[in-house]
Amino acid sequence: MGNIILPMTALYAGMLGILLVILSTMVIRQRVRAKVDLFDGGDLELGRAIRVQANFAEYLPLALILMATVEINGAPTLYLHIGGTVLLVARLFHAYGLTKSAGTTAGRFIGTIGTFVFIITAAIYAIIQYTGYVGAI
Repeated sequence: MGNIILPMTALYAGMLGILLVILSTMVIRQRVRAKVDLFDGGDLELGRAIRVQANFAEYLPLALILMATVEINGAPTLYLHIGGTVLLVARLFHAYGLTKSAGTTAGRFIGTIGTFVFIITAAIYAIIQYTGYVGAI
């Protein structure tokens, strides 16, 4: 087996990794401001920053696994760029919307829908790729 190269997944994982560090830095800044080392200490701004980061961390592993899976199985570059862009923009909208309010916001709504569209689309694509491979066996 040769080297496995996933340039598209690497590109979007890299950008999303930078976003995770930014969100983590926001949590750290809120912890310092609130003088809270663990949990949120009842501080609403810190609690919201923690949820923004945690929500990001909850969805990204599966999304990137799906992206890598469909890339390694031959998904077209255009599909991967569209999907990666949707995922990146969705996570930016979600983080921005949740940072501004714990309630429903346009950013949270758009971010959630975009993330779900990416995950569902990539999951279905992966299943379709599998059925093609099963037929070839």
